[in-house]
Amino acid sequence: MEQTRKSTVIITGASSGVGLQAAKALADRGNWHVIMACRDLVKAEKAAQSVGMPQNSYTLMHIDLGSLDSTRQFVNNFRATGRTLEALVCNAAIYMPLIKQPLRSPEGYELTVTTNHLSHFLLCNLMLEDLQKSPATDKRLVILGTVTHNPDELGGKIPPRPDLGNFEGFAAGFQDPISMIDGKKFEPVKAYKDSKVCNVLTMRELHRRYHESTGIIFSSLYPGCVATTALFRNHYPLFQKLFPIFQQKITGGFVSEELSGQRVAMVVADPEYKQSGIYWSWGNRQKKDRESFVQRVSPQARDNEKGELMWKYSAQLVGLPELARV
Repeated sequence: MEQTRKSTVIITGASSGVGLQAAKALADRGNWHVIMACRDLVKAEKAAQSVGMPQNSYTLMHIDLGSLDSTRQFVNNFRATGRTLEALVCNAAIYMPLIKQPLRSPEGYELTVTTNHLSHFLLCNLMLEDLQKSPATDKRLVILGTVTHNPDELGGKIPPRPDLGNFEGFAAGFQDPISMIDGKKFEPVKAYKDSKVCNVLTMRELHRRYHESTGIIFSSLYPGCVATTALFRNHYPLFQKLFPIFQQKITGGFVSEELSGQRVAMVVADPEYKQSGIYWSWGNRQKKDRESFVQRVSPQARDNEKGELMWKYSAQLVGLPELARV
């Protein structure tokens, strides 16, 4: 009875930060069942309990986005539940600014780009089938963005700036010694920013290719600067201490994890966000009651030729060669 009464949403990286608070916000609405797709299920269970999510409002399912095989296995495991799917939220991300040498996925790909982009690209394309099968009239796929993807914005001007080049690294197979999308020298902060540009390109390409034929709403959002999340756990301890203060007192960009999660839930569920191909933002200088607005994405993220190259090479790298020809 519950499965037919409630809509189902999958949220990746739902064991902390924005993902956890989005899971809670949707569960609290009463008409959503949340699939918390996480790498550490023990941590995820403790997190769900810590924010008071009712036991019957969520299901924990394992996914390690650092592995394409794990991503595929997650899809199989979800389908085995028999649930319909009404929304997918690609939220999980890693950021490792201090490492000197690239880490690799089991496939040999640089880990930041694998986790943040390639596995989500694979997940989105595999789960399109599940979204289409749902009898619901309102189905959405949401990919989290960041201000740092956009050099036109204050938060994106800090070097290194994202630059996908012409996807030379992807075209060459993206394996050792290649570790960057543009094929250049490894730079961990740039790897993160590049991956987030790819997230926005993925949303825009999904919209361009599939919105009209499927009716699925594809969108992204920047909920504001969530300076306290575990995304920064691999940064210097002093940075972790001072960054939230800087965002609160100096830039005015700070937003709480709870509020950011509520904003994600709004984009997933509220009728005013039923627009496809949109990048929603609450800006980087907040007031508590600030309204959302449609923000222009970065020059690279709105470059349709780059979108087509991203699609072609990503499809090849994740093992979906048939998509590369679409």
